[in-house]
Amino acid sequence: MAKAKSLYSCTECGGQVLKWQGQCPHCQAWNTLVETVAEAAPSANRFGLIPGGRLQRLSEVEAREENRVPTGVPEFDRVLGGGLVPGGVVLIGGDPGIGKSTLLLQSLAAIGAGRKVIYVTGEESTQQIALRAKRLGVDAGSVQVLPETDLKKIQAAIQKERPDVAVIDSIQTLYSDDLQSAPGSVAQVRECAAQLTRAAKAGGTTVVFVGHVTKEGTLAGPRVLEHMVDTVLYFEGDTHSSFRLIRAFKNRYGAVNELGVFAMTDKGLKGVSNPSALFLSQHGGEVAGSCVTVTQEGTRPLLVEVQALVDESHAPNPRRLSVGLEQNRLALLLAVLHRHAGIACFDQDVFVNAVGGVRITEPAADLAVMMAIVSSLRNKPLPAKLVVFGEVGLAGEVRPVQRGQERLKEAAKLGFAQALVPRANKPRQAVAGIEVIAVERVEEAVARLR
Repeated sequence: MAKAKSLYSCTECGGQVLKWQGQCPHCQAWNTLVETVAEAAPSANRFGLIPGGRLQRLSEVEAREENRVPTGVPEFDRVLGGGLVPGGVVLIGGDPGIGKSTLLLQSLAAIGAGRKVIYVTGEESTQQIALRAKRLGVDAGSVQVLPETDLKKIQAAIQKERPDVAVIDSIQTLYSDDLQSAPGSVAQVRECAAQLTRAAKAGGTTVVFVGHVTKEGTLAGPRVLEHMVDTVLYFEGDTHSSFRLIRAFKNRYGAVNELGVFAMTDKGLKGVSNPSALFLSQHGGEVAGSCVTVTQEGTRPLLVEVQALVDESHAPNPRRLSVGLEQNRLALLLAVLHRHAGIACFDQDVFVNAVGGVRITEPAADLAVMMAIVSSLRNKPLPAKLVVFGEVGLAGEVRPVQRGQERLKEAAKLGFAQALVPRANKPRQAVAGIEVIAVERVEEAVARLR
């Protein structure tokens, strides 16, 4: 019997090579090549090529808004852009035990009250799903459960039942008989996702994939999986904490980088109506090294407390550590602070933390980080009702940020009385309840602490 020919596939880009090597020649990623069985060349019909496709002018195509399917969880709807889209494909990933299956079961129970839904489980038995529904206290009587991992049987069930929403938990457990490789391999994940995506577009069923993540926190399997789907969501948060964040990294039907905040309770995930309260510490009085900023997550402004600790270093190389903020950005801000404000930290250990486990990716927090560092270095607290935002450039200028008016209104709504902002973000009309202090240079902002 002839030995099956093997190939090595990249888990990042899906590229294939005949021999193993440390670096993928297609995407230059290291240690991502895994051995798979070489598959026969697929036929054209297998990939669903439509013969005789008719050309149309774009002006002749009727553009109509699809009625979204609400999930029954407002925070989940916010991240999705208003709800599930018929025929859309959603990929949701996260660490084990963070709440993916819990959230989807809650959503299916709410959707199933008026629509047909299917829960395909490849990892748990039907008894385990029923126990979870009982523990959560949800009415899941209308949810149809299919314990199956064979792709053809799942496709047949979807084609027969024509559900409005189908959840696949998880995509890594599915396999197709047309391929010889094991479930979870690059070829299997890619083929199963492609077939189900095609079925979703053809039949109008919304399909939700649950994806495993690697040790680095990225979705396991080929990166091409993220390009196949319409929406990519990531669960964030510490499993030891009761709070969970869902962030949209790709969304063809809504805002990207949208954020949903949940609290894990004994009855499942509950949406948090005022997430800014989670990220603001409650101090008895004014504390040095603490500064509140307003960050924009999609369409939602969030108030986050940035804390800094500057201490004399007893090592040849002072430490620079940031949690929730970019490490290289911290080094950049310290250099600008020295060059343009005359404040040196070359002999100091600098630690910066975003309270609440939130991750700040936009540069609008630059000025707040800088003010927190100066406050800690001088041991002089900032005013308790002061909020700060603004991007800092290498020339020492304080640059404007987007949606400054919305940030100011959110700060005023939560009781902040002063705002230190870039001059270009100063509103033409005063915002009720808050005094706006506009600055153009870093040295002007630092002078406020003297």
